[in-house]
Amino acid sequence: MTTQTTAPDHFIGCDVGKASIVVFDSRTNQTRTIANRPADLARFAATLDETCLAICEATGGYENTLLHALSKASRAAHRADARKVKAFIRSFGILGKTDAIDARALAVYGQERHADLARWQVPDPQRERLQAMVLIRRDLIADRLAYRNRLAAPGADAVKGPLGKLLKTYDQQIAAIDRDIAALIRGHKTLAAAEKTIRCLVGIGQTTAAALLALLPELGTLNRRQVAALAGLAPHPNQSGGKDAYRRTRGGRPEVKRVLFMAAMVAAKHDPVQKAFYTRLLAQGKKPLVALTAIMRKLVVICNAMLRNTEAEHLAQSEQRA
Repeated sequence: MTTQTTAPDHFIGCDVGKASIVVFDSRTNQTRTIANRPADLARFAATLDETCLAICEATGGYENTLLHALSKASRAAHRADARKVKAFIRSFGILGKTDAIDARALAVYGQERHADLARWQVPDPQRERLQAMVLIRRDLIADRLAYRNRLAAPGADAVKGPLGKLLKTYDQQIAAIDRDIAALIRGHKTLAAAEKTIRCLVGIGQTTAAALLALLPELGTLNRRQVAALAGLAPHPNQSGGKDAYRRTRGGRPEVKRVLFMAAMVAAKHDPVQKAFYTRLLAQGKKPLVALTAIMRKLVVICNAMLRNTEAEHLAQSEQRA
């Protein structure tokens, strides 16, 4: 784990590409290009001092080699949200875009906001595997639905045979991934315990629990406002002058939001507490979608609290045994 006990005074902006990384150094005010290869990045990380903070954007996984090299060298790093960095660059009136401009902007972004930027930590390899499987399962489900719709559309008789075989293959692959996901969780003590805990809630079954643990690994470590924001379920005001419209939820992780939507629909129908809550909101004039969103927020907040309390109990028991 990489920790930084003092505030950084040296900032490295890294614009990551598939083959190379453009690096801007705030101390030397110089830009250079480094090959995006483990050996090259390890040598680069070794030249950095303890007071530096490296900032890069999430770039489809191509930034992982850099982040792991920095972690091995015990150098702090932050993986920035590309949307925030883009807005930050535009705030300076910069309309052009080059790798060098982006690298410099990332360094300035880190320099101005380092106190509020979370430091990147090496993820659990098993959680990374779980996330990869959950995401590919999501893609397979979407593709299967598209082909099912095509099969049901007029004029599909000519391709009924090939589409039927293709859909059968999709069914087999999805079933296989479901088995792999279940086996991975069973074999991981922390994930198995977390899954058991959150599946106590109505609406959260095996598939939903796996998706939440994969796509929201911060569950159990945040407060209720933070976890709602991360899930894209924090209500933001929409008020101007005399107008006070519905608060909107935005931002966060859309994959988590989709998973929780289905869980909320089940909870609103089959959980007496959530059903009463849903009915009460409708009686107050809330739109059905607004009421469902409120249940989604309650579910993720409850999951977070349950996992946080479970972790606290485990720590207390460990201290007692010690």
